[in-house]
Amino acid sequence: MTFILALSNAWLLAMGAPTQQSGPAWVQFAPFLLILAIFYFIILRPMKSRQKKVQEFQTSLKVGDRVVTTSGMYGQIAKVGERSVQLQIAEKVRIEISKPSIGGYQGEEPVVSDSNNP
Repeated sequence: MTFILALSNAWLLAMGAPTQQSGPAWVQFAPFLLILAIFYFIILRPMKSRQKKVQEFQTSLKVGDRVVTTSGMYGQIAKVGERSVQLQIAEKVRIEISKPSIGGYQGEEPVVSDSNNP
């Protein structure tokens, strides 16, 4: 019914005739506001909470933690820097990697999700 009313209003505007407004102006914005609310609660809010969880994980890393990287390498943290960590992957073998490349603790669910599976 609303579609037919909108179509007839568009036809009248095209012909140059004035159209009738039905109801208050806020009613016209209600569907738009509803879509914005759904977008926020389904997409933006979970994304913000996931980012907060990852940020907390990266700041809580400490020497001695056994972690796995997003590329699948297992190791133990030997040194923690501001932007990177030194990971011991074997005896006397240490590599320096960035903090965002650490996916989670060994034996637990990954904190950093795979980019292919959000």
